[in-house]
Amino acid sequence: MLSNVVSAQKKNAGYQYHIRRAASPLKIDGLLDEADWQSADTAGKFFMVLPMDTSFAKLRTVVRMAYDNDNFYISAECYMPTPGYMVESLKRDFGFQKNDNFIFFMDPFDARTDGFSFGANAAGAQWDGTMYEGGKVDLSWDNKWYSAVKNYNDKWVFEAAIPFKSIRYKKGIKEWGINFSRNDLKTTEKSSWAPVPRQFPTAALAYTGTIIWDEAPPVATRNISIIPYVLGGITKDFEHKKDAVYRKEIGGDVKVGLTSSLNLDLTVNPDFSQVDVDQQVINLNRYELFFPEKRQFFLENGDLFGNFGYADVRPFFSRRIGLNAPIRAGARLTGKIDRNWRVGVMDIQTGQSTSANLPGQNFGIVTLQRRVLSRSNIGFIFVNKDGTGGAPMPGSTANDYNRNVGAEFNLATSNNLWTGKLLGLKSFTPGVKGRDFVTAANLQYLSKYWTFSLQQQYVGQNYNAEAGYVPRTGYNKLNPLIQHNFFPKSGAILSHGVQASGIYFFDESFRSTDNETILSYLITFRNRSTFTVSGLDDYVKLLRPFDPTNTGKPMLATGFTNHWNTIDIQYASKPQSVFTYLVEAARGGYYDNGAKTTLIGQVGYRFQPYVNLILNTSFNDLHLPAPYGHNKFWLIGPRADVTFTNTLYFTTFVQYNEQAKNMNINSRFQWRYKPASDLFIVYGDNSIPSPFTVKNRQLTIKWTYWWNI
Repeated sequence: MLSNVVSAQKKNAGYQYHIRRAASPLKIDGLLDEADWQSADTAGKFFMVLPMDTSFAKLRTVVRMAYDNDNFYISAECYMPTPGYMVESLKRDFGFQKNDNFIFFMDPFDARTDGFSFGANAAGAQWDGTMYEGGKVDLSWDNKWYSAVKNYNDKWVFEAAIPFKSIRYKKGIKEWGINFSRNDLKTTEKSSWAPVPRQFPTAALAYTGTIIWDEAPPVATRNISIIPYVLGGITKDFEHKKDAVYRKEIGGDVKVGLTSSLNLDLTVNPDFSQVDVDQQVINLNRYELFFPEKRQFFLENGDLFGNFGYADVRPFFSRRIGLNAPIRAGARLTGKIDRNWRVGVMDIQTGQSTSANLPGQNFGIVTLQRRVLSRSNIGFIFVNKDGTGGAPMPGSTANDYNRNVGAEFNLATSNNLWTGKLLGLKSFTPGVKGRDFVTAANLQYLSKYWTFSLQQQYVGQNYNAEAGYVPRTGYNKLNPLIQHNFFPKSGAILSHGVQASGIYFFDESFRSTDNETILSYLITFRNRSTFTVSGLDDYVKLLRPFDPTNTGKPMLATGFTNHWNTIDIQYASKPQSVFTYLVEAARGGYYDNGAKTTLIGQVGYRFQPYVNLILNTSFNDLHLPAPYGHNKFWLIGPRADVTFTNTLYFTTFVQYNEQAKNMNINSRFQWRYKPASDLFIVYGDNSIPSPFTVKNRQLTIKWTYWWNI
């Protein structure tokens, strides 16, 4: 009876695909000439999502699926109005908006909260990621699967085999959620099999259809993957005139499928030298900046740990682990117990760091999530950080321990129109009592025409999350937003609308400290280019001394008040051109009755499908009274992605940061000689631009192999 109620709540329950077992092997070559493809059911008649969601798609897409004991198979014939395609390159995990692509979203528990996404662009570049929060995709996740794309004059064909060992699902469940998404830049059409309202991404799991299996999907009797690495490298510190340091390391990961839906990850001496460098910014902020996690070990079901709380109140942030000390070993147990329960348990041990005055530390995290109502959930988390290996080192600021406990209720209605959160957190730190907790809540309504949202946060002065990300404490915050959209029936403009929002901070006694009010007008053109103009009103009362240039100059005093206005204009070009650009200009006041001009630009050009060039620039011009004076900060970041094939990549990323007086070069060669198995050659250096002086250089060669046993 319960399953009938749940089914009735599913918006697109009537969109069903009956999948059957293949009678013979299917070769992944993009030809679709096997008899099982010819006899398989088809999913066609896609619905348009963009530009508008009121009709069937103009472009024809035909999807077929099958399976055998080892793999889930899918194919898609993507018909085109004229020959040719638009893509950035052959790089894996491409940008959705800048590529002709076919992607599908799989929800094996049909819970409409989490799952997996796979696909490819029209040149054959793969896309894969884990899904969380009902429609977001983490593309950092990487796993073993196979695909091929073949181009014809009137269509391009995608064919793939997803090993059952690469995904998590529950034994015996014969109905999975699924939806297919197609993006075509020449016609600016985005479409999906099961209809999705235009205000939501096609990844929205609230709107999936259903795969109905002719028999329960097979379960692997043994699912163990061993992923060793061997590394050699050299590092030279020129700035401190140190001798070159040679690296010779081995280590690796083990993935054990305890069940088809629960996975155990083990790591010993992990190395992350192949991870992309962070994109720098000009930092004129009073608080710590956030940089996302990119390390593979932390990613599968990473939302269970890292997405607890809000973007600026995270009790756990995995980048705290191994930031200044080496990770020696770790274990993670994550996945689903059944359709309603998700669990995550993680333990990481770091070594001692003399340079950072840190003792060895142990990080233990337990999180549990229970699905309630149709798509909502209740979550619990416990975070424990303990010093290990004796007393803290001399001069260390690390506490003996720090602990956090928390609970949250995440609201998501069956149609996704209403979402929200109710959050409570408490920390435990030696010698600290009182004002050490967080309460927060938000509610959002999102329709085609209207958006309303309101967020509230209280973070106590003594709340302490040493393994988390909490850039400021001791405040109350209100964050309201309202937006209304208009949709002309004809003309160059697809939609336009006005948005009003604000971020208002108060101290713990509700005295105003800083606030920002924003009024914007947003225009989206039918060719997908966008134009936005915004007016901002800012007020700040400093709660601690602050250098408004962040360059080590004298500080403005605590209690100093500032008020200014800013006008901001942004235009982003249509994504279907080989030449794309974004320009933004802002002019207004700044601290201490100063003035600030900001110019931001991004220029991209692609030589399809092999080369994608991007140049990111930003310029900040600050006019302030003495002792700050006139400050100009350039940030220039050219990037070149050369993809010889969809398994052979070369990337060079240069960043010149005038504020930090640093130039960084990072070059990475990657050869994916087998699925999920790689050879990396990574070169990096940092230097002082003027006079040019090399600070440090590194060269690393790393080999990895994914071995299923």
